[in-house]
Amino acid sequence: MKLHELKPDPGAHKRKRRVGRGISAGQGKTAGRGTKGQKARAGKPKSPYFEGGQLPLVRRLPFKRGFNNIFRIEYQEVSVKALSEAFLKAADVTPQGLFEAKLVKDAEKPIVILGGDADLKVKLQVSAHRFTKSAREKIEGAGGTATQLALAATGARATVKLLPKSQRPKAAAAPVPAKAESKPKAARKPRKTTKSE
Repeated sequence: MKLHELKPDPGAHKRKRRVGRGISAGQGKTAGRGTKGQKARAGKPKSPYFEGGQLPLVRRLPFKRGFNNIFRIEYQEVSVKALSEAFLKAADVTPQGLFEAKLVKDAEKPIVILGGDADLKVKLQVSAHRFTKSAREKIEGAGGTATQLALAATGARATVKLLPKSQRPKAAAAPVPAKAESKPKAARKPRKTTKSE
């Protein structure tokens, strides 16, 4: 093979389409740009970034970043400091007790106990749905216990008070009272017919 015999493979080199050279070519007259308008003019076209003057998407993104997780569980936060101020003596701390002490707004929603910088000196038996590591250490260090409660529901329904009917525990059916024995019905007398009938 010699140098003058070299040539590209078939289809490797494609001729550039020549537009605006007559209507018979299929790309004549408007050269594929349509009739008038900003995109039909000569010169540098607008970039994909340009959106006609409105605020471009890339500048709006900081306000649209991320998403809302429908499975997020919203916990009501209670710190160890709040416990030490609300419960001055040894006691059993339950969600209902925290609600009565006005430390949470709803006794039926999940509760988390946070550690913080305060120390606990009272022996408390705390029941909550979640404990941080430092909170558990401070409660047990004061001689108390930290009992983790199970969530009534998981996922998106964890913060909903009432469960759907299909998930509610079924109550035991009440015994059906026995029916009194009914007397046999007397046979009906044949109906009297008149002559007009």
